[in-house]
Amino acid sequence: MTNNDHGGDDSLTLLLLCCHPALTSASQIALTLRAVGGLTTTEIATAFLVPEATMAQRISRAKQTIRAEGATFELPANEELTGRLDIVMHVLYLIFNEGHTATAGTVPVRVDLTREAIRLARQLHYLRPNDNEATGLLALMLLTDARRTARITSDGQLVPLDQQDRRQWDQQTIAEGTALIEDALSHGTLGPYQLQAAINAVHDSAPSTDATDWNEIVALYELLATIAPNPMATLSHAVAVAMLRGAADGLALLDTLPDDDRIQQHHRTHAVRGHLLELAGRHDEAKTEFATASRLATNLPEKRHLHHRATQTTHQPKPSER
Repeated sequence: MTNNDHGGDDSLTLLLLCCHPALTSASQIALTLRAVGGLTTTEIATAFLVPEATMAQRISRAKQTIRAEGATFELPANEELTGRLDIVMHVLYLIFNEGHTATAGTVPVRVDLTREAIRLARQLHYLRPNDNEATGLLALMLLTDARRTARITSDGQLVPLDQQDRRQWDQQTIAEGTALIEDALSHGTLGPYQLQAAINAVHDSAPSTDATDWNEIVALYELLATIAPNPMATLSHAVAVAMLRGAADGLALLDTLPDDDRIQQHHRTHAVRGHLLELAGRHDEAKTEFATASRLATNLPEKRHLHHRATQTTHQPKPSER
């Protein structure tokens, strides 16, 4: 297989080189985010919840290992490509997420990263058209990115999902993503990217928050928790449960999160808890949680948004952006 097999672009080849089997999974992801995604060492360290110095050493060692292995700059054979798919998809997922909601800085979204992740996901889908998870990953990115224009105001402020002007959602992108996920779900093995794409397809097809099929979304999150449990997914699951069954049930689900500082001290954990407390009418507790979330957030627009929530807890509850 040559570069011409995917349009002569070298980015995917570089991506696969960074996912060399001689590296640990953590090093593969870190090196790819640095070399292909263009993230800074600080951004990568924040995403992995490790000190910057630790991440710098990890990236340096990964480069040395690849050089020592004598790896060549070419696409691997199909058998080797198959073995690298999981880590490649995870890397693209992290790059997209960093672009969708920037870890730090003064802008809420890095369109350069979301576009690059989608571009590479398209190439991966082209190379592996029958891989349901590669299809699901591309669908997930498209269905999420379709809402981008509506979730950011002209002055760079975040807009919660229930307040977004859905007329601004990119219907062509939604149609493409929906067709991809429907095809993937119609055959083969179910995976986490497909489930997340399906959840976003339900959101994108709803005319309003109230008209959203929360029963289906909760069912999809329950299946996701069985296949690939993840504390960040649990946060969104808790919000969906609250919308379907009430805030008390959502808060009960939050109580199942691991007693881990990386999770309990993550700003999104406090933001979701604040939102559910607000829905439950426990405004003083909600204000404290939003204030803590604002303090912990490292992205300025998120910090401002959460601070605003802390000062507005007696107003009409607003569902968190999911």
